[in-house]
Amino acid sequence: MTKKRVFISFDYDHDETLKTFFVGQSRHSDSPFELADWSIKEHLSGDWKKKAAARIGRVDVVAVICGKNTHTATGVSAEVEIVREVGKPYFLLKGYKDAVCTKPTSAAATDTMYNWTWDNLKILIEGGR
Repeated sequence: MTKKRVFISFDYDHDETLKTFFVGQSRHSDSPFELADWSIKEHLSGDWKKKAAARIGRVDVVAVICGKNTHTATGVSAEVEIVREVGKPYFLLKGYKDAVCTKPTSAAATDTMYNWTWDNLKILIEGGR
């Protein structure tokens, strides 16, 4: 099985734990994906967008993990814009089962936020959306 390369975009200020969970799932023996360089930690200045575009350009799909404050995460919003510019598929994943999670401001109104289950994640990674 060829694993899909995934870039994860998430809110560093509020959702570091969600990234850790996602990394853990990538290590499952039946995981259909491996992680590439994930979300940019650097200050949003200089050539960070160019670096992000290069990283995103090398993956198969982008997972945007949405938490309670994702709508305020300017870096996540910028990454979603870059994803669309480079033409990579992406999906929004609801980070917290029992909380109101928000989309990045750059997400399309038609973007669905999917529940984060192992079965859903495998389907989304393979393009089922």
